[in-house]
Amino acid sequence: MENRLKILRAERGWSQAELAGHLDVSRQAVNAIETGKYDPSLPLAFKIARLFDQSIEQIFLDEVPGPCSNSVNLSHPRSASHA
Repeated sequence: MENRLKILRAERGWSQAELAGHLDVSRQAVNAIETGKYDPSLPLAFKIARLFDQSIEQIFLDEVPGPCSNSVNLSHPRSASHA
């Protein structure tokens, strides 16, 4: 999940270790969240939002799939003539 965590952290001049200390998580967890390799739990997302005085939606960007991803195209049913 894309997010603005690295930007918000940099605006405050915090290292990943300092942010980790504020959140009570490891530096590696902060790195994984910043790089999109790990999505935080809901309680952690709320903690991050409170720390930066922003809503979860302002920090974590919703990735809406395109209209054709993971969907079945039902507009062209199979022809019965292939039987």
